[in-house]
Amino acid sequence: MTSHASDLTRLPAPTVPEKVTADGLEGKWTENWATSDVYAFNPDTTRAEVFSIDTPPPTVSGSLHVGHVFSYTHTDTVARYKRMRGMNVFYPMGWDDNGLPTERRVQNYFGVRCDPSLPYDPNFEPPHRGSATSIKNRDQVPVSRKNFIELCQELTIEDEKGFEELWRRLGLSVDWKHHYQTIGTKAQKVAQAAFLSNLEQGEAYQAAAPGLWDVTFQTAVAQAELEAREYPGFYHKLAFHAADGSDVVIETTRPELLPACVALIAHPDDERYQHLFGTTVTSPAFNVEVPVLAHPAAEIDKGAGIAMCCTFGDLTDVQWWRELALPLRSILAKNGRIEAETPEWITDPAGRELYAACAGATTFTARKTIVEHLAASGEMLGDPTPTQRMTNFFEKGDKPLEIVTSRQWYIRNGGKDFTRANAHMPLRDELISRGEELNFHPDYMRVRYDNWVKGLNSDWLISRQRFFGVPLPLWYGIEADGTVNYDNVLVPTQDMLPVDPTTDVPPGFTEDQRDQPGGFAAEVDIMDTWATSSLTPQIAGGWLTDAELFQNVYPMDVRPQGHDIIRTWLFSTVVRAHLEFDALPWKHALLSGWILDPDRKKMSKSKGNVVTPMGLLETHGSDAVRYWAASARLGTDTAFDESQMKIGRRLAIKVLNASKFALTMGSEADLDLNPINVTEELDRSVIGELVKVIETATNAFEAFDYTRALEVSETFFWTFCDDYLELVKERAYNRDGLWSAAQSLSARSALALVVDTMVRLFAPFLPFATEEVWSWYRPGSVHQAAWPTADALQVAAGNPAILDAASKALVRLRRVKSEAKVSPRTPYLNVTLEAPAALVPLLESSRDDLARVTHIQGEFKIVTSAEEEVTVSDFTLGEAPAKVKN
Repeated sequence: MTSHASDLTRLPAPTVPEKVTADGLEGKWTENWATSDVYAFNPDTTRAEVFSIDTPPPTVSGSLHVGHVFSYTHTDTVARYKRMRGMNVFYPMGWDDNGLPTERRVQNYFGVRCDPSLPYDPNFEPPHRGSATSIKNRDQVPVSRKNFIELCQELTIEDEKGFEELWRRLGLSVDWKHHYQTIGTKAQKVAQAAFLSNLEQGEAYQAAAPGLWDVTFQTAVAQAELEAREYPGFYHKLAFHAADGSDVVIETTRPELLPACVALIAHPDDERYQHLFGTTVTSPAFNVEVPVLAHPAAEIDKGAGIAMCCTFGDLTDVQWWRELALPLRSILAKNGRIEAETPEWITDPAGRELYAACAGATTFTARKTIVEHLAASGEMLGDPTPTQRMTNFFEKGDKPLEIVTSRQWYIRNGGKDFTRANAHMPLRDELISRGEELNFHPDYMRVRYDNWVKGLNSDWLISRQRFFGVPLPLWYGIEADGTVNYDNVLVPTQDMLPVDPTTDVPPGFTEDQRDQPGGFAAEVDIMDTWATSSLTPQIAGGWLTDAELFQNVYPMDVRPQGHDIIRTWLFSTVVRAHLEFDALPWKHALLSGWILDPDRKKMSKSKGNVVTPMGLLETHGSDAVRYWAASARLGTDTAFDESQMKIGRRLAIKVLNASKFALTMGSEADLDLNPINVTEELDRSVIGELVKVIETATNAFEAFDYTRALEVSETFFWTFCDDYLELVKERAYNRDGLWSAAQSLSARSALALVVDTMVRLFAPFLPFATEEVWSWYRPGSVHQAAWPTADALQVAAGNPAILDAASKALVRLRRVKSEAKVSPRTPYLNVTLEAPAALVPLLESSRDDLARVTHIQGEFKIVTSAEEEVTVSDFTLGEAPAKVKN
């Protein structure tokens, strides 16, 4: 349990600096928190005492942007609240440092590219270290895989230092003793062990099958990584030739795939092609005979209603190929070029000559060559027609994906029919049920999870043809004739993990058997970054590395993340926890929205519209930026708005100044925080309103509605500053001795209690300003203090309507002077307040404070009015007192 500061009700007079300022508080308190372990997780605990957070590990590939500050602040407010509620908060930080973004950054930063065929150079020095603005691929120096990985590790360590510095500056209450890298030893052990467990249970499998492929990054792409974008193209009308001499015209945007055509397909109900079903036609230019078949996925009203099926042009081709048992005639290589060797199925000499002219060419060049040939032969009808089509892209790529057949590894996720051993329903249904168990905040985000699971059409492709990542912990036996037998999978023992198959040896083999007949071959693919990130609760929680920690923090309490990665990170984490532990990885999912630029577009590094946060933190202060972030509710996309930060800075400064003012009204007197001393009705009224604020803010935080907690606290605070503090300051000071000691003490105690409560209510949002105020009068940290409770103040709680009525009267009495354009210190020689009958007794309770603060020197009447508002009548203003000259 968190050790809270003692709840003393009488403290020595506050030690307040002569001049208070919000500037410089970040440096002062960040260092203090680090040295005093304010946010340290206590390992001597029980699970019931712990609140654990599966913190998102940011991608370490450059710099953080303001969107990160936005969402991570949301989590931090919750962490700080739970800590003040007495929970032992487990708040780790991870760095997502593997995958394509890191590799691209390393290539650009150092001017290198990975060539696995090269030997390791222990003395290699990269040609650049961030000095070149743009290095083209052809100018990048090739290096060995090991050299490339070392450069990746070097740069990510430097990037992580910058990230940590910014997070500390923002005031994240992370326990920095608990951090990890998704490429680190601990993460590799967890990821490899989980994969091997999946393999043993039949939940991981390999398959040689057509899959989406990015020709730029030379890697397979999973369904969750797809992004549909519009792509310009042209429709070409091509004439296939029927046996009776007639032509069958199809329309295609990809004539370069004509050599890979295996069938023409139309809808079974399309009357135009009934007579052709079961017959064959020959393809234009290549003269390959292909069948005409029926399939319900063909679209009657699209183009000619009949389409050529190539292996493979798109995902529909894959569907037709599987369901109609069509031959495989792939002509696209992994580099996106036409295969060099002319296929055996093209037997026509003219067709073979045309293919040879396309061999080794890009799809663009091959398309141009084939289209020119078809135009000359008359087998293309008319000119190509421009079109915009939706095409699949890798979310990080800039070229349309191709479909290439390759051997890959998959984890079952309900995308295909599969029922686990001893399970009572298919895996897809199990995962849908898991989504129903999970608490989504906001709840309407639940449908995104549900729709994603129900819409899956393939299992999770986890292998990647890259270099910097967690290796798949596998080898394959090699037959006596030198053929790699991919069905003979060799795996490490648990105690060997983590392993790198390219340097480590499988059990029972020696290094000299690598790549030799009768020996073994290493798996060179790595795991998809999500295959590691899907295990963040297990990695951070110490699975396989710290059994006691894991028992105390797992399953975790919350997963905070963006709503845009429900289908990737949230779902994949649920899958891995379900397969390994048959349970959810956490109880709650907190889903933040996006930050939008002025054009209402999502901020992202790829779009080049991001704002970096350090300048904002320096200009406005961390508390101000946090205020802006916390003003946006979960799930809500929010426009970037510096004006909101200015409001936050004003609030932080007001917390400092108002607290100083309120705490020092007793001059050198002790600070009395005993609510029993609050005896005056107006003072009891402000405490009554404060009790309502505590209850509302607490209930809001319990529902993870930090925005509501901030709203209600801020609204009350400004009323306190603008009205109550002004109303009672004369009584609190009591310089002229017009009030009794008890009346003056009542005001000072109420002021101290409000400040003492407000700094705690604001602590999750404005950690620096509140810590500064706390240090003036209490030992320890406000962030280890107890969250305020309504019960502690009930003895002093009066009718909140008294303060509301007094505030209305104060506004009216001030307005009279403002409209008369006289000094606020101008006295009323007489004045009458008119108010509804219900408010008259309430105003009588604050008569003396109202008279003193508004300088009423003569008769002061409070009378009943038929009007619904408080009004001022029958007043006479005197002369403003002369200004005192220094």
